[in-house]
Amino acid sequence: MDGSDTQTALAIPAPERTTIEIRGASARFPVRRIYCVGRNYVAHVEEMGGSTDRDPPIFFQKPTDAVVPSGETIPYAPMTEDFHFEVELVMAIAKGGRNISEASALEHVWGYGVGIDMTRRDIQGNNKPWEIGKSFDKSFPVGALSPVSEVGHITSGAIKLTVNGETKQESDISLLIWKLPEIIARLSEYFELQPGDVILTGTPHGVGPVVPGDKIHCTIDGLAPLDVAIGPKLV
Repeated sequence: MDGSDTQTALAIPAPERTTIEIRGASARFPVRRIYCVGRNYVAHVEEMGGSTDRDPPIFFQKPTDAVVPSGETIPYAPMTEDFHFEVELVMAIAKGGRNISEASALEHVWGYGVGIDMTRRDIQGNNKPWEIGKSFDKSFPVGALSPVSEVGHITSGAIKLTVNGETKQESDISLLIWKLPEIIARLSEYFELQPGDVILTGTPHGVGPVVPGDKIHCTIDGLAPLDVAIGPKLV
């Protein structure tokens, strides 16, 4: 190959690009990074034994290929005996930036969806930082995204998760400790956000374990629902 060749040779085939379904559209949302916010509802902080003071948000990431679309079965994760669900509002970012102001933060949001931060709770509790308990294969089921042009900005509304028809988590988006503009502004102090970034905004109280065969159903007012089933444990 000489310098005139515009094609880049790859040692192995490039991995498939991760995308998320867009509600009612054939186009899909490409995913660059997945950011998560921990302990962002007072009642959840209390149930986890943490301080309810308005401390700086806890950020961590999941791998891009952790994405699982609605309707699929995810395996019971390996290396855990305490596999938990955490339903969350998801923000999809269309415009990047660093040190974004709270006043302009929502201008960077493309749309919203419903997601689950699947967690190996026993591992999370024994390890800091949280990645080994949070950032594993198929740990981010997510429903179809809805653009802001159709649903507006989600500042309130019921958020709910059921397991086998029984309500486990139920709260309101308005009860977030760190509101959406604050999350974007603070996160952009640490990372330069880019189009394609996805942000999980925290889970309400009621988190708990699942077992193989369980069926999870998640809703947030105005957004596409999310359904996943739990399959056999990976060994």
